[in-house]
Amino acid sequence: MTVQPVRFFGDPVLRERATEVTTFDKELRTLVDDLHETMLEQGGAGLAAPQIGVGLRVFVFRADGVEGHLVNPEWTVLDETEQVGPEGCLSIPGFRWDCRRWDHVVARGWDLHGEPQEIEGTAMLARAIQHETDHLDGVLFLDKLDPATRKQAMAEIRQAEWFDPAAPPRVKVSPHAPTHGPVNPLFGGVR
Repeated sequence: MTVQPVRFFGDPVLRERATEVTTFDKELRTLVDDLHETMLEQGGAGLAAPQIGVGLRVFVFRADGVEGHLVNPEWTVLDETEQVGPEGCLSIPGFRWDCRRWDHVVARGWDLHGEPQEIEGTAMLARAIQHETDHLDGVLFLDKLDPATRKQAMAEIRQAEWFDPAAPPRVKVSPHAPTHGPVNPLFGGVR
């Protein structure tokens, strides 16, 4: 197990859709261990493989007293209740902004041995599942912020010590945007 460097906003790997895992082997187990150790070291609630530069559909999480990992995850909404609250990201260190998420979801995927897994979560665990799955689709939580908050967030990020202006950030539409209410196609969120 090795703590890996976390990739920051602007790194192209964070905007690529990760590839499905097809081989459940020692390398996958090492990846899950590295993700877990890195998440703990950084104090995060979750970490997706692209955040350490690995383009595979794997993430680890630790929220609401539940800790684990999912390989090739998919999630669905269990009810229409939403939550709006502060969200941060290890790839955007030092910042948190209010982000809208579903409050009750279930995620299905596989463990590192290829056994089926199901995790139901509310509150922080639901937020972590959605956030990390977005990473696997090349989506950052910034993409889900309302336009005014996103503008403020980008201004603050540009002032961050870690921000690299040579790596131009892109905004991407989330495939997991709420489907109720009018959707703003430029930002992937509810207007």
